[in-house]
Amino acid sequence: MPKISVEIPEELLEDLDEHVGDDGKFVNRSDAVRASIRKTLDLLDEIDSRHGRIDDE
Repeated sequence: MPKISVEIPEELLEDLDEHVGDDGKFVNRSDAVRASIRKTLDLLDEIDSRHGRIDDE
């Protein structure tokens, strides 16, 4: 799996960390970031579909 490097504002990282770990929804930061990217891409696909920009073939 490729690795990437990103800069994240401290306040976003602090918010993210509240959802990571034993009591959180995600195992680690990478898991949280992947889930967020997947959800965002799904939302963009829905928007594109509503605007007729995706062929549903």
